[in-house]
Amino acid sequence: MRIFCLEQNYFSNKKEQLNGVTKTPLIFTKPYSALFQEGVSFFYPEFADELYCSCEIVIRISKSGKNIVENLSAEFYDAVTIGINFSAFNNDDRLLDEELFWLETKSWNNSSVIGKWLPANDFTNKQNINFCLYKNREMVQLCNSGLMIYNFNKLISHISDSYTFNIGDLVFTGTQVNIGELLSGDKLEAFIEDDSLLELDIN
Repeated sequence: MRIFCLEQNYFSNKKEQLNGVTKTPLIFTKPYSALFQEGVSFFYPEFADELYCSCEIVIRISKSGKNIVENLSAEFYDAVTIGINFSAFNNDDRLLDEELFWLETKSWNNSSVIGKWLPANDFTNKQNINFCLYKNREMVQLCNSGLMIYNFNKLISHISDSYTFNIGDLVFTGTQVNIGELLSGDKLEAFIEDDSLLELDIN
């Protein structure tokens, strides 16, 4: 199982979307070890000087495939949830190397967390899904899937041009912004619409 993550997949607002700004999402992958396992505590990484996160919609791949055409992409995922991707930074000069930056700041153990799954068919309009993140009971992120540059179907088709999907792969579909620095003791809660799907304490 692999985790596919997207950067630069959101317009900043509706005006930018209407103006048709051309962007291509940046794809990077994470290993299975990056997925936080339910039932254990989440600890602030020992190597990190700063920790940030954002919430985003995650889709679960249910069918293997490569070079998937867009109009068939909906057949390749079966569930949707909310996820949190963490980024950890330190003052290591080695991270000026771009490859090390992606590996060490974004792909460490437990750097991706997912919530409870909802059937994809529950969403009649997948381009109008609201999702949000609370930190210490204060909303710090609010977004809608309609601001995606590449919607779910386009993403699956786009990613499958370069990678082969396997059953169980996860796609973190991108976000607009990080919410600011996190500290030990912070409590996070993430929603899709009115459903609280993920709660996490930073220890």
